Amino acid sequence: MALVNPLEPNHDPETKELAEFFNETLGFCPNSVLTMQHRPSISKAFINLNKAVMTNEGRVTSALKRLIAWVSSNATGCRYCQAHAIRAAERYGAEQEQLDNIWEYRTHPAFSDAERAALDFAVAASQVPNTVSADIKKRLHDHWSDGEIVEMLGVISLFGYLNRWNDSMGTDIEDGAVESANQYLSKYGWQKGKHDGSKY
Repeated sequence: MALVNPLEPNHDPETKELAEFFNETLGFCPNSVLTMQHRPSISKAFINLNKAVMTNEGRVTSALKRLIAWVSSNATGCRYCQAHAIRAAERYGAEQEQLDNIWEYRTHPAFSDAERAALDFAVAASQVPNTVSADIKKRLHDHWSDGEIVEMLGVISLFGYLNRWNDSMGTDIEDGAVESANQYLSKYGWQKGKHDGSKY
């Protein structure tokens, strides 16, 4: 059971309207957002930040943003966010080979050097202590513009918030997210952990 239970989707009408965004990205409104509704100013600010971060203004595709989110969440260990990120990557058109081989991105031919630089950045920026280095900076700038790097770090930072929120909250995971995680992540040892509704 979560630290704090989510509220009904219609608890706050403004949050409900903004949360339609998640019906596209995930196919459901996440329990994390429903829990944030205990303070609607937080749920509304979060959804607006999420929409801003996930808007594409350069060559960082929707699919790549979700793969960055997965790699970042994997680095921090949040199983809830790992499942959500891989589900969203799937729904936003990530290539099947990339979904099937996400953790082999450094060597698998489905990933370009530009994507490898972005995903290495996600791992390094998600570490505590942070391990973003001069080499990572150089590789990023070899492939991406300043604005695109800002977009990537926006995703990493957004999921830093979500990783802490959901891992601390023990947010109950939704069936759709479990389905995607079982399909793509179980071979990496993914399990619900504290997010199964009974272990926290």
